[in-house]
Amino acid sequence: MTDPAARPLWRPPVFDDHHEPRMRGVFRALRGRYNDAPDADAPYAAWHAWSVAHPDRFWTRLIEGEGLVVEGDRAPALVRGERMAPPGPDGPQWFPKLRLNFAENVLQTLAGARAIVARDERGARRELSGTEVREHVRQLAGALRAAGVVPGDRVVGFLPNIPEAIISALAANAVGAVWSSCSPDFGVNGVLDRFGQIAPKVLICADGYTYAGKRIDCLERTAAIVATLPSVREVVRVSFLADDEAERLAAKHLPQSVRWDDFVARGADAPTRFERLPFDHPLYIMYSSGTTGLPKCMVHGQGGTLLQHVKEHALHCDLQSSDTLFYFTTCGWMMWNWLLSALVRGTTIVLYDGAPLPDANPGILWDLAQDEGVTHFGTSAKFLAMSEKLGLAPANTHDLSQLRMILSTGSPLAEHSYDYVYEQVKPGVQLASISGGTDLISCFALGNPMLPVYRGELQCRGLGMAVDVWDEAGKPLRGAAGELVCTKPFPSMPVAFWNDPDGSKYRAAYFDFFPGVWRHGDWAEITEHDGLVIHGRSDATLNPGGVRIGTAEIYRQVEQMPEILESVVVGQDIGSGADKDVQIVLFVRLRAGYTLDDALRDRIKKAIRAATSPHHVPKRIEAVADIPRTISGKISEIAVRDVLHGRVVKNTDALANPGALELFRVYSTQ
Repeated sequence: MTDPAARPLWRPPVFDDHHEPRMRGVFRALRGRYNDAPDADAPYAAWHAWSVAHPDRFWTRLIEGEGLVVEGDRAPALVRGERMAPPGPDGPQWFPKLRLNFAENVLQTLAGARAIVARDERGARRELSGTEVREHVRQLAGALRAAGVVPGDRVVGFLPNIPEAIISALAANAVGAVWSSCSPDFGVNGVLDRFGQIAPKVLICADGYTYAGKRIDCLERTAAIVATLPSVREVVRVSFLADDEAERLAAKHLPQSVRWDDFVARGADAPTRFERLPFDHPLYIMYSSGTTGLPKCMVHGQGGTLLQHVKEHALHCDLQSSDTLFYFTTCGWMMWNWLLSALVRGTTIVLYDGAPLPDANPGILWDLAQDEGVTHFGTSAKFLAMSEKLGLAPANTHDLSQLRMILSTGSPLAEHSYDYVYEQVKPGVQLASISGGTDLISCFALGNPMLPVYRGELQCRGLGMAVDVWDEAGKPLRGAAGELVCTKPFPSMPVAFWNDPDGSKYRAAYFDFFPGVWRHGDWAEITEHDGLVIHGRSDATLNPGGVRIGTAEIYRQVEQMPEILESVVVGQDIGSGADKDVQIVLFVRLRAGYTLDDALRDRIKKAIRAATSPHHVPKRIEAVADIPRTISGKISEIAVRDVLHGRVVKNTDALANPGALELFRVYSTQ
């Protein structure tokens, strides 16, 4: 009898030359140009290997074939490509003779009808055409120039996920400035830990936002931020809440601020102008979570970001100009930048500000998908798991006939969530679990319209990405978990870390573990289908009795249980000397009305043992009222582990709920 896990949950449709995904069309074009390229219908693994072996041909074809606006020589595509190291004089450099402007490439493709749709938890809806977006960007870029912003300056946003954030990022790049943003749920210190390192010249903020039915003002926090950033010359205020209370608070806390409309009007007569800059000119500054100290400031170049996102959107997601992409994200998560780039395809993007599962209407995002005809729905593994626990069944309650792909990231997608999607969301949809990170502002592994979907697996490694899984000796692994690595340069590597002149922080982040190889910090496995399974962060893996275990293997079992809302699992050192070991401790947050008694503990242990191994079974299981998570929503296993060992958590401002750490001190070994 065939193992059900070995059968695909989804298969791609049958293609012909008149109806084929963009990926297949690109393969055909490459085969037509290069005799050593695989046949267009060759297995994906052959094309992946070819794209890695011939980065000059593959990436140059993307620039030409996707109609990107560039000037200068396309050759050489890559200098010092044999070195996997931080870019720079001694490291790899992509397209050194090309110049371009990211915003110009976005705005040239915007459709006239609808480019951006913005909705929020309150029920408000806005729609901007491509013409309107271009006009707003033109005027704001003119206003920024009038304010003295020049190429290389930093423009920052402390904003909800609203059209003004998209417009601001594009206008900053049109001028050649560097964009960076934090979502308004960051506290003052969390923002200063980020913006304080990069000395912005202009700060764009909102008067507030709403979340879970609550109105949250931002202006008092913004005033405290501005007071500590002497580099800021202009504060531009978006009236998002747009009520009398917001105006009163603005007059009280930010009297020096300029209303958005008034600031933009300064550029009313400015011509359309884009600064074409080197391929590696900074576009964005992104930040690590910062739970172990000040966040690392990762500088991403405009050419590498554009090229990588075009590849992922056009080839791996098969986005068309007729499509509509939604991704639930804030301006503080890299998926916001990824969402913005879809405009290059002429795709409509949908923004949402608010709680993903508000008590008043937990199906609000499925309402959005239905109302806006979303073809590509992006979310997190946590959202799908919580939707399942809440009993949401959009397959029965919503018209999702336009939906072709569901994307999930943020944490490993559990096998039961695959079942939930195909049983309760939409049978026949392509479910693409994707994984990469802020470090590369893109994906190492993701979906593929030409490959089947298997339960629990990411479909493939990305084209042009030399991704592998190695053991601790640096040897490739198959069918077992190890370190996720990338062995060759890729365009969206950070061009630098901010305030890291000798590159030492950059090298320490990725290249110290395996010299000359990017070690990403994920504990992963390449499957028999050449897909990928992510078992968790390698620095959070558990090691009881010397057996290394990924945390996701435990989460997959625990979070299927109806009594448990969420959990965090860590390793706690016990014993000393020859008797030193690690015990697995599992903390669970229970649904209302349930208690953690011996019977439930026993059921949890049996479920874990039956699906994994005796090594995975926690020695202790405890109930807590809350679990610490970063502002982007990721559970912070390392912070919990530090508390259990009596260590100081270095940067609690990186956490959305730092008070939750106190719940774990009673279990400390110190």
